[in-house]
Amino acid sequence: MPGDKSITHRALLLAALAEGRSRIEGPLLAGDALATRGVLAGWGVEVTEGAPGSGGKVAWEVRGRGLRGLVAPQGPLDCGRSGTTLRLAAGIAAGQGHPVTLSGDPQLLARPMGRIRDPLRALGATVEGPGDAARAPLFIHGGALRGGAWTPEVASAQVKSCLLLAGLCAGVEVTVVERTPTRDHTERLLRHLGVELTVTAGADGAQRVALPAGAGPLPAFTLEVPGDPSSASFLWAWAALTPGGDVSVEDVALNPGRTGLLRVLARMGAQVECTPAGSRGGEPVGRVRVRGQALRAVEVGGAELVALVDEVPLLALLATQATGTTRVRDASDLRHKESDRLATTAAELGRLGAQVEVLPDGLRVRGPTPLHGAVVESHGDHRLAMTLATAGLVAHGATTVRGVACHRDSFPGFCERVAALGGRVDALEEAPC
Repeated sequence: MPGDKSITHRALLLAALAEGRSRIEGPLLAGDALATRGVLAGWGVEVTEGAPGSGGKVAWEVRGRGLRGLVAPQGPLDCGRSGTTLRLAAGIAAGQGHPVTLSGDPQLLARPMGRIRDPLRALGATVEGPGDAARAPLFIHGGALRGGAWTPEVASAQVKSCLLLAGLCAGVEVTVVERTPTRDHTERLLRHLGVELTVTAGADGAQRVALPAGAGPLPAFTLEVPGDPSSASFLWAWAALTPGGDVSVEDVALNPGRTGLLRVLARMGAQVECTPAGSRGGEPVGRVRVRGQALRAVEVGGAELVALVDEVPLLALLATQATGTTRVRDASDLRHKESDRLATTAAELGRLGAQVEVLPDGLRVRGPTPLHGAVVESHGDHRLAMTLATAGLVAHGATTVRGVACHRDSFPGFCERVAALGGRVDALEEAPC
């Protein structure tokens, strides 16, 4: 299983801000993580390939420059298609003493950036860009920030991490109040490195994540990145959708903020077994086995939705084969991903015969519905591309997914993994999506 994308991003960024040489074993070797590596190169951070890790895993060695030692870039930093890269790099940029321009490809430039613009400005950073910085490219000049608290309008680990990184680099206190707690990879790794973050829960369910002033410096570290549960989810879904399906994935991250789909699969009737195997870098890891059973419809929203937000297209596919009507709510932010994931999921699964209705904040899926092969479109969205390919494995007849190459943004070995399970996905020659 490829290294976890979220953890790879954060390991790279914190290694760049650490003192000394860090080692990252088993990083994700794919488009989004490589975009973060490229941004760090523009900041003068040296990332080289080291001796292979356990099991022959690729290892990167990162020569850190300290919290405020990044070099002023010679031009815009290219974040590719990666929203995580841009939003987390924006926090670091706000804590440096030089101006930074963050840009990317047209798909990224269409995504909303007001959610990081407003809190960074509140901390004292200059943030400029098209439409009053509602979109990238963003010009950021920070340095002497003031501390403060912020309550994001949208549940977003990227916004939270952006602000924590800004406070870390600037040496000021920052508190993020989350109405609904989000994935906590940044907090876990910071704590692993000795930063005294405090996390407190209120009676209303809100959570306060507080970074103290003067946190740091960060020590160099070695981290073996666990497997990505979002990538593994396509294999687990295949098992749940296939009569007699049985898939086990070893050494996968079991962060509760990322395993919502497993909990929902169990509610839908699949057999799910999680076997813990310790932790690495503050992250629980283990083995997960999923066996297919007759599925039933569910309703998903709130905190449960946040813990599977990346898997909503896949949940919609599962719901097409479940008995009853599945309702997904509180998912309106998915309209601002690599594609409008609500609209594109409904439209493309519909081409395969599914009954999927777009709601103002989610989806309604009726099942079970037989799926048939068709020509469908990824819309340049890696999650949707792999969902449609998985749908094609259980549909009657051949399915062609146009633009499927974008699966390489997060799961470059997807086709090979499916083949190992007895399925077949032929990646036809095509222009990069």
